[in-house]
Amino acid sequence: MKSVNFDRPGPPDVMYLKDVGIPKLKKNQILIKVKFAGVNRPDIVQREGNYPAPHGHSPILGLEVSGVIAELGKDVKGFKIGENVAALVNGGGYAEYCAADQETCFKVPSEISLKEAAGIPECFFTVWSNLVIRGKLKKNQKVLVHGGTSGIGIASIQILNMFKAEIFTTVGNEKKMEFCKKLGVKHVFNYKKQDYHEEIKKINQNNLNLILDYIGGDYIKKNLDLLGPEGKLVNIGFQNGAIADLNFMKVMLKRLTITGSTLRIRDIEFKAKILKDLEKNVFPHLENGSIKCYIDSVYKIDDVISAHRRLQEGNHIGKVILEL
Repeated sequence: MKSVNFDRPGPPDVMYLKDVGIPKLKKNQILIKVKFAGVNRPDIVQREGNYPAPHGHSPILGLEVSGVIAELGKDVKGFKIGENVAALVNGGGYAEYCAADQETCFKVPSEISLKEAAGIPECFFTVWSNLVIRGKLKKNQKVLVHGGTSGIGIASIQILNMFKAEIFTTVGNEKKMEFCKKLGVKHVFNYKKQDYHEEIKKINQNNLNLILDYIGGDYIKKNLDLLGPEGKLVNIGFQNGAIADLNFMKVMLKRLTITGSTLRIRDIEFKAKILKDLEKNVFPHLENGSIKCYIDSVYKIDDVISAHRRLQEGNHIGKVILEL
């Protein structure tokens, strides 16, 4: 089968297509003939040599796929060959066939295209686990999400709307600002032209309840300053670095929580719980169109280098998708 490979860490052009064997299924797995695969920031970090696949899992890039069931493991229940499905996977998505655990695989409703479905698992699993489970999101809270037009950002905004949150977000240009406003975000800041830290302080007097951040670096100190008593900072990435000079007196006096997580290494039971939560609380909104997977661009698998460049340039609004 055709797959995307790389032999050494590096820029997008280290990737190339290679024929490899079709994955052999474990008894709880589903073999998916992949139609579309989502491109995500962890794929870039892995390609750069900083986020290897967990032991025992495919080293091929790709954490989310959609397609058609081609084969079932002997213990799989509730799925049939030929059904349209999407799945969160630990690797192997950039290939014609991908093995997925049945616990993180879901049937794609008729109202959602396979193209859209490929952009759902990684972002919505990540956002739900970090905002709702780890961040203990409650209704009517004040929440800052950095990178409002990324896949994570857009999923976050839509889930926050479900919770009637007062949303603050940062983006990099006017087009992105308008997009976020159309999604219902009240406070949008262009970090290239505005000091989001000072602007939010004027509006909110350092009283945010929750912040979701994948930027890190100098944002960490500013984030902690903007949180109110009992506030929570949840980090899910560090594009600007993982090291910061912090005054922990503020953490102590405001009783702040600093936490973070990665989803890929979590056990299958935890991921299965997230999927059940999503099926109950989010999927009905996906089916009726009140929540959407917004797609920025679609690239053929042969043009995976361009797909990675698109994501790394940071001009996208929504998901970058590969078509097999």
